[in-house]
Amino acid sequence: MYIPKQYRVDDPKVIHQFIREHGFATLVSCTENFPIATHIPIELETRADGETVLWGHLAKANEHWKFFERFPKVLAIFQSPVHHYISSSWYDHANAPTYNYMSVQVEGIIRRLSEAEEWESVKRLVRRYEQIATHPVDLETLPPAVQREMKGLVGFEIEIIKMNAAFKLSQNRDDKNFKLIVEALSRQDSIIAKELALIMEKHRAGE
Repeated sequence: MYIPKQYRVDDPKVIHQFIREHGFATLVSCTENFPIATHIPIELETRADGETVLWGHLAKANEHWKFFERFPKVLAIFQSPVHHYISSSWYDHANAPTYNYMSVQVEGIIRRLSEAEEWESVKRLVRRYEQIATHPVDLETLPPAVQREMKGLVGFEIEIIKMNAAFKLSQNRDDKNFKLIVEALSRQDSIIAKELALIMEKHRAGE
C-alpha cells in the first residue's frame, strides 16, 4: 500500500487497536486467474505461545479457502467506515480536493486451523460480538444441532508478516487550514463527516 510519510502509522499498539475496532475485513488471495476476495470478520488474537495472529473463518461452500495451500500469501484489509471527501474550497488558497480515510493492510501467510483451533476461534468471535446482547449466546451452550453447523466452516490463521497503516487526516495542513477543514466537516449534514472531524481533532492533539 502506498503511504506518504505524513500519513503512515508505525506504532503496533495503535494498529492493533484499529484492527480490533474494525474487525469486518476483506481477505484477498491470489489464484491462477484473478485475485479472490471475501468480506468477513477477522480477529486479532494471541496464541498460547504468545504470537499475535489473525483468526477467521469462511463458509466451506466458499471456494476461497481452496487456494490457501497453493497461494498462502494473503492480504487482510481493515478499513474505518469513517471517511469523507475534502473539498479544496474549504482552504484559504487554491489547491486540489482530496479524501480522508483510515486503513490498515496486513500481509501474511495463511493456514487452515485444526478442528480444535477452529472451535476456539469461533467461540472467541461469538463471545466478543455477543457482548451487545441482553441475553448473549455462547458456542459452548448452543444446542448440538446448532454446534454441528461448525462443520460447514473453514477456520484459518494468518501469520502476520507486515502491517501497513495509513491514517490520512489532513496532517499536511497548517493549523489555520486544518481548522477550516474540521469546521466544514462539522457543518455537513452527515454523521460520518462530523465523526471524521472529531477523529481528526483527536489525532492532531495526539490522543
